[in-house]
Amino acid sequence: MSSIKGRAWTFGDNVDTDQIIPAEYLVTMDRATLAKHAFAKVRPDFAERVAAGDVVVAGRNFGCGSSREHAPRALQGAGVSCVVAKSFARIFFRNAINIGLPVVEADIEVSEGDEVSVDLKSGTLVNESSGKKLEFRGYPPFVMMLVDKGGLIPYTKEMLGCTE
Repeated sequence: MSSIKGRAWTFGDNVDTDQIIPAEYLVTMDRATLAKHAFAKVRPDFAERVAAGDVVVAGRNFGCGSSREHAPRALQGAGVSCVVAKSFARIFFRNAINIGLPVVEADIEVSEGDEVSVDLKSGTLVNESSGKKLEFRGYPPFVMMLVDKGGLIPYTKEMLGCTE
C-alpha cells in the first residue's frame, strides 16, 4: 500500500480529536460505527460523502487533544486512505501508524476535491489537479511494513504465530 490516490478533504490548523470524533460517540472501538460520526460537528456531511481512498489534508497540529485511538480509527473506518498535514500531534501520529493509517507530514497547496497521490516509499506527494509536486521523507521499511500489515496488533500477532 505504498501508493495512495484519492480526493482531498481540506481542514485547517489545530483539528483536535473531539472534532474528528466527538466524545459522545466513544462508546465503541468499531471503525464502521465511529466512521458514521467522523467530523459530525464540524463537517456534518463528511461521513455521508467521504469515499474509500479519500485523503484528509490539514494544517498544523492535526489530531491534538486527547490521546484516544478512536480518532484515527474513525477516519480509517470512513475510508480515508491517508492524512497529510503540515504537522501532527505526536500521539495522533503514533496512534495512526499503530492502526495502519498512513500519515504524512508535508505542506502542499491543495483545494477541497483535488486529486492527491502519495507514495509512502519514495516520499512523493502530488496534487494531480494542479500538477504541484512535493517530496517528503519516505517511510522507513519497518513503518512501511506496519502500515502494510494493518498496524501493530496484526504485525505482533503474525510475529507470535497467533491464528486468532
